[in-house]
Amino acid sequence: MVRPIVKYGAEVLHQPAQPVEEITGEVVQLARDMVETMYRAPGIGLAAPQVGVPLRIFVVDITLGHDPKGLITLVNPEWVEREGLQVEEEGCLSVPGFSASVARPQRVVVKGLDLEGREQTYEGQGLLARAFQHEMDHLDGKVYLDRLRGIRRSLLVRRIHKRIKAGTW
Repeated sequence: MVRPIVKYGAEVLHQPAQPVEEITGEVVQLARDMVETMYRAPGIGLAAPQVGVPLRIFVVDITLGHDPKGLITLVNPEWVEREGLQVEEEGCLSVPGFSASVARPQRVVVKGLDLEGREQTYEGQGLLARAFQHEMDHLDGKVYLDRLRGIRRSLLVRRIHKRIKAGTW
């Protein structure tokens, strides 16, 4: 089932998500819904808070569904390593219509549980590293705008608030 994606300003996007205590049928269904929602959007990643659920789960697929092995679902993910630097243009399904250059690690290693409760570890470089960091930020109550500074951030946030007030957000 495709779920609605919550937008910037929603409280669930601005507070840390809670750990998943047990991988139940509800958690598995949530993850499946997230995958369907991500592909429909279309996007390369989606965190549970983006569909209004404050749990530490994300899905990532930088192949946009073109490679079945490209789909990664992680429950309670944690950082193992982060290194290097890349600065690229980035957008977000919860901040539609906006993008900005964001500094992210060039290489990361993340671990977490799959939907069967087995620990999995993934290394990502480039776009995959960026996607992992982006989704982990969502689990920590941050959006990419929180990584911007100065006038760029102020302008984007002001434009979003203008849309919120106008009822077009």
